[in-house]
Amino acid sequence: MKKKLTKAKKPTKVASTATRRGGGKVAPKKKVVTEKPLGRVSHYFDNIKVAAIKLEAPLKKGDTVRIEGGTTVVKMKIASMQKDHKPVLTAKAKDEIGIKVSKKVREGYRVFKA
Repeated sequence: MKKKLTKAKKPTKVASTATRRGGGKVAPKKKVVTEKPLGRVSHYFDNIKVAAIKLEAPLKKGDTVRIEGGTTVVKMKIASMQKDHKPVLTAKAKDEIGIKVSKKVREGYRVFKA
């Protein structure tokens, strides 16, 4: 039994979204918010609701951060932070700090500057 050879089909040209919607109107582009990665959660202390964060970029009191991982997203303003059990106003890259969080976070969650 011989196989019948067929010609390859040419790709069909699809109309752009502007033409398909009619009127030639193009939807406005959404603004993309870029957040700077700050570090990762290295430990979470459940009894006092504090996350230990290993920083990759500087951070200061009053900055807004976003912690995300799994299905959890926590966005909060840094009210206080500690380094070696002492309150600090700023922390630099490669420091490990502790901050009070409102929700439970886990080790490995990513921290971004909002």
